[in-house]
Amino acid sequence: MDKKYRVKVNDTYNFEFTQEEVDALDTQQTSNSHYHLLKHKRSFTAEILKPDFLSRKYDIKINSNIYSVRINNDLDMLIDDMGLSLGSLHQVNDIKAPMPGLILEVNVKEGDEVKEGDYLLVLEAMKMENTLTAPRDGVVKSITVNKTDTVEKNQLLIEME
Repeated sequence: MDKKYRVKVNDTYNFEFTQEEVDALDTQQTSNSHYHLLKHKRSFTAEILKPDFLSRKYDIKINSNIYSVRINNDLDMLIDDMGLSLGSLHQVNDIKAPMPGLILEVNVKEGDEVKEGDYLLVLEAMKMENTLTAPRDGVVKSITVNKTDTVEKNQLLIEME
């Protein structure tokens, strides 16, 4: 099976390419971030201005125009087709109990601003203390538990805004 790539340009235009089409491009690397391309007997100069290899996002200057490009490979497309996500594309507003247990500490109060990773509360489960942290930056909207409360799995503990 031939590898496929889905390319989105300027968050507007979508293209799909096979590995065979990519290999057939007439390109020459002229320096570390500069390339020369020939396509349909036309010459193009390209420069990668801002590469982000991990998220596969690039700002590319072709001739005198700058484009924002996002490249998805086969795995990215499969994950998208399945409705899943590798990153956090949606905001988490509800912090729920990952397991039944006893609330030992509540380290925040309503209205507190929290940063991603800040300690919110401590849940004792199976004789282990589990510290639940903020999944993102935000403000604590409500707290539905108190110290010494017993909670069930998936019970709402803290709501963020």
